[in-house]
Amino acid sequence: MPEGMHVDYDGLIPNNVGLAQDLRVRKALETWHPGYIDWWKEMGPVGFQESLVYLRTAIGVDPTGWAVFDYVKMPEYKWGILLAPKVEGRKIPFGRHKGEPAWQEVPGEYRAMLRRLIVVQGDTEPASVEQQRHLGATAPSLYDLRNLFQVNVEEGRHLWQMVYLLQKYFGADGREEAEALLERRSGDADRPRILGAFNEATPDWLSFFMFTFFTDRDGKMQLEALAQSGFDPLSRSCRFMLTEEAHHMFVGATGVQRILQRTVSAMNEAGIEDPYDVEAVRRLGVIDLPVIQKKLNLHFSLTLDLFGNEISTNAANAFEAGLKGRYREDKLTDDHQLHNATYPVLRCVSGRIVEEQVPALSALNMRLRDDYVREVEAGVARWNQVIAKGNINFKLKLPHVAFNRAIGEFSTIHVDPDGNILDDAAWAARKSEFLPSSDDGAYIADLMKPMFERGRYAGWIAPPRVGIDNKPGDFEYVRIV
Repeated sequence: MPEGMHVDYDGLIPNNVGLAQDLRVRKALETWHPGYIDWWKEMGPVGFQESLVYLRTAIGVDPTGWAVFDYVKMPEYKWGILLAPKVEGRKIPFGRHKGEPAWQEVPGEYRAMLRRLIVVQGDTEPASVEQQRHLGATAPSLYDLRNLFQVNVEEGRHLWQMVYLLQKYFGADGREEAEALLERRSGDADRPRILGAFNEATPDWLSFFMFTFFTDRDGKMQLEALAQSGFDPLSRSCRFMLTEEAHHMFVGATGVQRILQRTVSAMNEAGIEDPYDVEAVRRLGVIDLPVIQKKLNLHFSLTLDLFGNEISTNAANAFEAGLKGRYREDKLTDDHQLHNATYPVLRCVSGRIVEEQVPALSALNMRLRDDYVREVEAGVARWNQVIAKGNINFKLKLPHVAFNRAIGEFSTIHVDPDGNILDDAAWAARKSEFLPSSDDGAYIADLMKPMFERGRYAGWIAPPRVGIDNKPGDFEYVRIV
């Protein structure tokens, strides 16, 4: 059996990394475990810790049968450490060490850089759980409540993946970083999470669906880049994490789609043709299309900031070192070193947005972001098919990449969704056209009433086409205590 295929379920921590024989790391993780459970009970889903939830749990890394579904209380979920099977003879696929054997231990000269990459990735996982901890109280159905909790427990498991790497490969420094991952809090003024988007509030279910569509997709892109890493344990960790990440993006894509279906259906039934007649649409108890566009604008722009500066020496250094590659590096056909290559980057020059060719090594963040934008454009196109089928004259679209940016080339200017630069006064006057206003937030909040009756859905969202694990429409996904 290839290394990493067998999963040991006998101990406290399910794993396929040989913890039973690795006594030092097992002790470190078992020492960390109570603090994690305390964090989960304090900062995890509020009000449902004793409820039985129909969750999938990873039991292996074979793609044909890697998970099982069953009822479990979330604090008793089997969080484990699962790495994709080891590829014998794997070589470092990019950078100055291209073609050398992949590292099984931390290369000393890159220790600090590698630790930082792992910590930043690890910090996003508990952050999203904290952001979403209050949403259960307003879930539009048991189906959606279960999906929220599935996302939450898997983000928790992904934290375990990164903590394992820190505990095993970074000694005392790793143990300190692992503790700090439980000490930071999303949105806390004194102990915030590392990345800005993970300190934003997730006040309602439309925000949650937008987050899982846009921000979890950034997570996928980052995991894809780290899966190329020359440090093999990180590569193997991220390769398996990507298996679970797909469901998170599914939740977001289908969640927004179901909201659109319900809005369009209600408009058709009421004979409302003008999508901008917001008051008339809201009287139907559904979410109007213009505010969905505003939420899209917000979450897309917040997520773009997660890619960092368009021109970045840190990204170049990580690539050169062989630690973080490009999206699907193994499918690209260039020399994988980029010393003489260039890449187009949008910049703000003399009050104008222009495209410049820059060294490709410096533009790796921009390239990853471009790959991301192409993916989300395809998703938005699928949403627009729902609106078009309802014969409503409205089309969702991504705002310009310079819109509402806090990091990078466009952080010092104001830009409207079409890419026109605005002065401070014009931005202040028109901001509520582009981003959700307090009135928009209040309207959506008023819709957020729980629907916990089996097979029933809140009036602002359509039922899914199929159930999770092929369950019937009235399946009791959560047995609420």
